[in-house]
Amino acid sequence: MILEALNYAATWPLTPPAFRPFIPSSVSLWSRANRCAAAWRAHEENTRRVVAETVSALPARRSCVILGSGLMRDMPVRLLGNAFDTVILVDLLHLASTRARLWRQGARSFRLIHRDVSGFQAIRRGDAAEPLAFLARVPYLDLVISANLLSQLAIGAGRRLEKEEPAMGEEEREALLGKVVEVHLEGLRALSCPALLVSDIGFEIVNRAGAVEDRVDLTHGAALPEAGESWDWPVAPLGEASKNYALRHRVMAHVFNVSRRNAP
Repeated sequence: MILEALNYAATWPLTPPAFRPFIPSSVSLWSRANRCAAAWRAHEENTRRVVAETVSALPARRSCVILGSGLMRDMPVRLLGNAFDTVILVDLLHLASTRARLWRQGARSFRLIHRDVSGFQAIRRGDAAEPLAFLARVPYLDLVISANLLSQLAIGAGRRLEKEEPAMGEEEREALLGKVVEVHLEGLRALSCPALLVSDIGFEIVNRAGAVEDRVDLTHGAALPEAGESWDWPVAPLGEASKNYALRHRVMAHVFNVSRRNAP
């Protein structure tokens, strides 16, 4: 608890007021990642590997944007820093612990931006939503990485709906959350450069005997691209969330716009 409190306190002054309500959940994720480091290792290694493979195929490596940069445990920080002139991290907030990790790894070319990329407000109003349109203003953009963000956009939108519109019907709610997922995918497809999507797309609830008790679609019925690779991620091993159940997520990776590589 002491380390969590210190991380919270150190992150507070570094975070714009509008994004400070997200600090507790980010600190909680950081704490879980530390507790579950062994269980998460294969997922983080797989993510770093597909990022490295995607970067190696680029003829030009000037600017890279990471959407949902999070804790940066699953990103090859040194490789990205050496490969690109500029790496822009976009998330609701950046924990002090994450900033310290980047500093220790020599990530001097990294820029941190606080931004909500869900498009939730526009989608909720029924307006045209282009939450990734700001990427058109990034000069010499050669790669965008959506890093374990897709499902989180829907989860965040779902929490807002529970708080702000608790009477909303299940069918309407699912349609809106599915739209949040679809808008993100559409935004990646529309980019003028390759975009790597890495995301958990569903999870299973597994009992102590190893049997699957239930399955949950984290994309709310959205049409997904074909996975280039997929793997399991034991997000909550037995005893983490429950003494009787474990949560096993399914992760996919896909590269959009492979033919849109910029010349060096």
